[in-house]
Amino acid sequence: MVAVEQYLKPELASQIKRLDLRAKMIVRGFLQGLHASPLHGFSVQFSEHRRYTMGDDPKNIDWLAYAKTDRYYIKKFEAETNLAGYIVMDLSQSMDYTYRQQLTKFDYSICLSAALAYLMLMQQDSVGLVTFDKKIRSSVPPRSRRGQLATILSQMTKLHVNSSGETDLHASLFQLASMLRHRSLIMLFSDLLADPAPTLQSLRMLRGGGHDVIVFHILDEAEVTFPFTGVVQLNDPESRQKLTVNADEIGDDYRNKIQAFRSELETGCMQSRIDYVPLHTAMPYDKALMEYLLSRRSRF
Repeated sequence: MVAVEQYLKPELASQIKRLDLRAKMIVRGFLQGLHASPLHGFSVQFSEHRRYTMGDDPKNIDWLAYAKTDRYYIKKFEAETNLAGYIVMDLSQSMDYTYRQQLTKFDYSICLSAALAYLMLMQQDSVGLVTFDKKIRSSVPPRSRRGQLATILSQMTKLHVNSSGETDLHASLFQLASMLRHRSLIMLFSDLLADPAPTLQSLRMLRGGGHDVIVFHILDEAEVTFPFTGVVQLNDPESRQKLTVNADEIGDDYRNKIQAFRSELETGCMQSRIDYVPLHTAMPYDKALMEYLLSRRSRF
């Protein structure tokens, strides 16, 4: 886990406020980026936008449209697009890895998902939280009411990776599917360090159930670029296996394989109309949010 100044210690209530501040700062940077962007929309499809007129309910103002145009617009939702959003967080031990970045993959996921929760609730969408390792460990039902952000942030400050080892993404997503009673938006945060075939099978099962799925594939920068040189010892945090290798000899082969791994996941997701957002921990949060916006726009 990161130090106190990274906002994630659960024992201090003030850390919830700091995580809230981090989320707002991330969203602010994202909104500033939209001013120069031709993109429209966020998490759902709008059937119509119209100018705000006297007598309209201010709560229906589209604040993203305002951030882009400096004008007030009212958004009308198509009834079938009102999805319940679930942030689905991987607690596996491998998520606790970092090489030279300030945040682990887990901490990066926490901060990014907190910003997404803030942004979606600002849009009056409902958001909940689900955590898993070998099975689902906790859940917060999706709500759009005032106070939901504080509830989610409070839960996030208490999260920690499972130090006992492995995860089972495939089984956990099947368990999640059995919990869902209505069409939902599933936002998965994971490093997906498992056989892609069963992972894609479970994602397709969710999609086939009528759910909208976004996969935030989060790796550490070092897992993507493999910056090591000389003889190094590589440790698997889940199986506890250790391997000593010559990084200079295997570097190119590793980078090719990690690219093939990500490409297989991306292709499999694309074939099932699942959004795949590849990220690493050196990427700025606002860029990560823009990747999300791009993926959502490509679907509608």
